[in-house]
Amino acid sequence: MNQSEISHLVSKLRIKVNPRLRKFRNPEGPLGRLKKLQKTVTALIKHERIELNYPRAEEARMYAERLISDAIRHGDCHKTTMENANFWITEKQLIHKLFKVLVPRFENYHTSYTRMHRAPRPYPGPLDKKAVLELRGNPYPSLIPDNISNKHLIHNVLLDEAKKEYRALKYAEIAAKIESEEKVVLQDVNLVKDVTSKVEDNVKM
Repeated sequence: MNQSEISHLVSKLRIKVNPRLRKFRNPEGPLGRLKKLQKTVTALIKHERIELNYPRAEEARMYAERLISDAIRHGDCHKTTMENANFWITEKQLIHKLFKVLVPRFENYHTSYTRMHRAPRPYPGPLDKKAVLELRGNPYPSLIPDNISNKHLIHNVLLDEAKKEYRALKYAEIAAKIESEEKVVLQDVNLVKDVTSKVEDNVKM
């Protein structure tokens, strides 16, 4: 079996994966590290947006992406996928949410299923980097303002109409000013013509 055939057996992640696993300090050792990641993945499935330290968020994101990707690809009748879900999700009622809520939401997605933002750290306080890890399509307000879809809000509609009225008024003033200047120029031209005609008449006499 070559590498191209193996790639069809394993879900391809849609995020950048760190080739080296991070070393988290934990008195329980590797087992404690796994317990922390299990709690993080479970909290992400449950709350859909969590704030935590950046290294643990980046590490847990890989496992959450793989879990959702396998759930979409194989479904709840696949033994290995169910074992992975049972391992990573400590609150067993959330397994139902994974297959019945998140899989229908993400099955037509062409991007990653999670989104991670850098969060400001409290000052004064620890120097650890903070991050916000969330599932796409969550019911919470967006952390990044969407200025494109705000044009239909009532105050923006009123502001746009006020701008149009102001511009129309200014354009009318500019047009009236240009028209008045043209009239002055025409009067000057007619005056010059009258003067030249009178001069010519006097010359002929």
